[in-house]
Amino acid sequence: MEAVTDLPFRTVCEELGAVLTFTEFLSAEALTRGAAKAVSRMWPSLGGRRFAVQIFGREPDALARAAGMAVDVGASIVDINMGCPAKKVTAGACGSALMREPALAAALVGAVRRAVPAAIPVTVKHRAGWDESSLNAAEFARSLVGEGAAMITVHGRTRAQGFSGAARMEPIAAVRAALPRDIPVVGNGDVKDVAAWQRMREATGCDAVMIGRGAMGNPWLFRSLAAIARGDADPGAPSLAERRHVWQRHAALVMEHSPDKMRLHELRKTLAWYSRGLRGGAALRQRASTAREPAALLAMGEAFFADLEAVDATGGAAAIATMPADAIAKSVARHGRRDGSAHVEAEEPCVTAAAS
Repeated sequence: MEAVTDLPFRTVCEELGAVLTFTEFLSAEALTRGAAKAVSRMWPSLGGRRFAVQIFGREPDALARAAGMAVDVGASIVDINMGCPAKKVTAGACGSALMREPALAAALVGAVRRAVPAAIPVTVKHRAGWDESSLNAAEFARSLVGEGAAMITVHGRTRAQGFSGAARMEPIAAVRAALPRDIPVVGNGDVKDVAAWQRMREATGCDAVMIGRGAMGNPWLFRSLAAIARGDADPGAPSLAERRHVWQRHAALVMEHSPDKMRLHELRKTLAWYSRGLRGGAALRQRASTAREPAALLAMGEAFFADLEAVDATGGAAAIATMPADAIAKSVARHGRRDGSAHVEAEEPCVTAAAS
């Protein structure tokens, strides 16, 4: 997801159990002309962990050269986004618009496949179809595999749906049934808890599940899924101390790796994410919106968690309250608008949790 799956967020998810993370989706055209903003977002994972670079475009040469750049920075996988529903992307006939041009989409996969070493898988993420009259996920996936795609991720909505309604399992199951068993199929869409992960696996037969928005402010979901995949008990929701620790880790990664001009925005985002469902979180987010220095935001976060832990230790009012799962996404969007940093969200891609 653009402006979401940066190195700090990916690192937190990896440390909590995500088996593979994807970069923000990057324009092949911008990469190949050397646009600093795009190039700087091809962050390799820390500690030598495997990672995928996700690119988008519709020009074979540009995609091929961008794929080569991804390999040069150490990507284990080159992923082509053919699923983004945003008008900014589809207006250029990229993203999910390519589902209306299956021959070109297949040619793009072939161009990228020929451009990168055989040991580097080329994968694709797409949707159920463009709209209800063109639910072509299965045949679309077959054509991509025919040109060398080694894995297919399917988001269970059409482009026309955007993020409205519910992701459907049938298109994902259809793709799984249509492809050879040695081609992994990854399900995506609306997986925000263990129950949704289990439903997707059972309903589709998918080999793995990709999680994006469901991990925003809740990277512990990967901890739960990793435990279940090992056959262990689900450790459940994080304690207040665990929330504070992960916020501290995420904030420290922002300070170390995010560009100076982005630190305020990224730190506000961490406070919005990790105060989700905590008493006083709304007031914290309001105060954070007026801070002008990273140090002030870090101090706000430390004071917020220290106060909650003090109340918790004395047996006072419960620190954790319930909140609808999508409230955090709305909160982040509001902060983005205040900062003037509205972004295109490449549906839900970013992090894959393996099926057992």
